[in-house]
Amino acid sequence: MLEPVSVALQFGFLAVLYLFLLWVSRSALRDLRRPTARAVPAEASDATGLHPASRVAAAIGDGEPRLIVERAPGHTPGMEYDVGDGAVLGRGDQAEIRLEDPFASSRHARLVRQGGIVVIEDLGSTNGTYLNEELLSGPQPLHQGDRVRIGDSEFMFSDR
Repeated sequence: MLEPVSVALQFGFLAVLYLFLLWVSRSALRDLRRPTARAVPAEASDATGLHPASRVAAAIGDGEPRLIVERAPGHTPGMEYDVGDGAVLGRGDQAEIRLEDPFASSRHARLVRQGGIVVIEDLGSTNGTYLNEELLSGPQPLHQGDRVRIGDSEFMFSDR
């Protein structure tokens, strides 16, 4: 009586192990297919990739900052969200930009306009927020063409 249960548990363990390996290989392939990070502009200071605030403010001019959907569950690619003075991204009802992404928290990230620049910060989400494929570790200014990724949702920032 104990042997059939033992065999069933062994097969169940093998099935879970194979599903895990399939998930890891799928994630690795998806990361390999993504385009490489964009080059740092020549006017960026040193090797940090940070732009002087005066140039950023001058570059923004009168443009309205917005997020353009690259890919996101439940959104049409090319859709634009005006971030104006700021916005919260997440799955919750209080988010201005609602994400139908299972990897997004209810209040995942926030965009805040500070003078002439827009700053993005993660709001303590479980899975993190990525700016140009790098995990955010604190508030970061957004520049033209920056890519923001939350789970399987990806947006491009534009201020022109």
